[in-house]
Amino acid sequence: MNRSTTATWVRLMAGTAVLGLALTACGSDSDDSAEPKASDSASKSAPAADKFTNDKCAANQTSADALRVGGILPLTGNLAFLGPPEIAGVGLAVSDINAAGGVKGAKACHDVQDSGDSTDMSVSTASAGTLIASKPSVVVGAASSSVSLNVVDTFADNKITEVSPANTAVDLSGYSPFYFRTAPPDGVQGNALGTLITTDGYTKVGFLVFNDTYGTGLRNVVEETVKAAGGSCTYGCKGDGDEFPAGQTTFSAEVSGVLASKPDAIVVLAFDETKSIIPELKSQGWDMSKVYLTDGNTSDFSADFAKGTLEGAQGTIPGADPDASFKDRLSGWAEVGEGAPLKDFSYGAESYDATILAALAAYKGGATDSVTVQKNYAAVSGSTDGEECKSYADCTKLLDDGKEIKYTGPSGIGPIDKENDPSSAFVGIYKYDADNKNILSTTVEGSK
Repeated sequence: MNRSTTATWVRLMAGTAVLGLALTACGSDSDDSAEPKASDSASKSAPAADKFTNDKCAANQTSADALRVGGILPLTGNLAFLGPPEIAGVGLAVSDINAAGGVKGAKACHDVQDSGDSTDMSVSTASAGTLIASKPSVVVGAASSSVSLNVVDTFADNKITEVSPANTAVDLSGYSPFYFRTAPPDGVQGNALGTLITTDGYTKVGFLVFNDTYGTGLRNVVEETVKAAGGSCTYGCKGDGDEFPAGQTTFSAEVSGVLASKPDAIVVLAFDETKSIIPELKSQGWDMSKVYLTDGNTSDFSADFAKGTLEGAQGTIPGADPDASFKDRLSGWAEVGEGAPLKDFSYGAESYDATILAALAAYKGGATDSVTVQKNYAAVSGSTDGEECKSYADCTKLLDDGKEIKYTGPSGIGPIDKENDPSSAFVGIYKYDADNKNILSTTVEGSK
């Protein structure tokens, strides 16, 4: 079943000047001094790095007596690069919750299962069954919108609250009372990307897009934004049937097709397939500075391509770029919990906030069962106009005083709205350097 309530996002204003006036300043992973500082106090009450705990769930811990945080995240498949930061987000949040006393004395724990990807839905189907049997308080995931659409009804039918830190497909807005997300729908990212392309002076846009809910949905928004600005789509357009299947490995025909349509710019909407598409575009002579990527593939390709391959290309990733101290803590937990520091931070903040919000919902409701989490999730995010707080410890103090709260964490999202989406969110615009690393150049904010 694929019910859809399309979210209408306020159009991000076009123009370089507007992007320059965005709420956060320019910054990058390699220039921490220039990164946004909006979440400096997000984790003041958290433990020191040498006190991180890796609180995995025991078999007998259920939502009856613990905040059992399940995860359905990509340990394998073409989104596996997103697994480490998302797992670290969950693990660090659980560590911080326990350091602050748990949920009214109940300990928090995490149990992450593999989501796989959309090329083999049996992986997520099996993991959903395992998680439901464990009686979780909340399930964080999936990363892929198509994977969530495969399991969302199963979780909802069992009254399990699911919170995705990375789903962006508009089909999931308002899908179920038990489905939430801390990433914005594609309306805001697609609009930002389409605006970026037209602001860069390109009017004829071609798409290399895989046949996936995420890919086609985002393509549709970018295409609409380009057309609204007076541009056109030359290849891979909605309804033309040029999409390729997920998992495809050779792209000479698709690249020849899009180049024959004579676009000004090419948008690549894919996951791991991008590692085959980019070399093909390069070999067929395309100017790689006219390539645009999105969150599914805007990652560090320094180990994948020859120097200079992607120099000048751009991409978008939903979410504020967290401050250096949060990234340090996230990577510090990864060393303790997963045995290695992080190389990528995508959706780590959104995973952290998804977990903290679940704990605060349980705290507010006075129980750790999933129905209680669902009933209070939007309220603790600020939907009831509560007092702002930036850490689990500080927020629980306000709740102890009988106050409504607005948790404002490192992801920078606004309160959860009536469709269980963030009411506002940031989109980072990244540019590739000569080493094929994606460097944050600007952050823009969109709201519903």
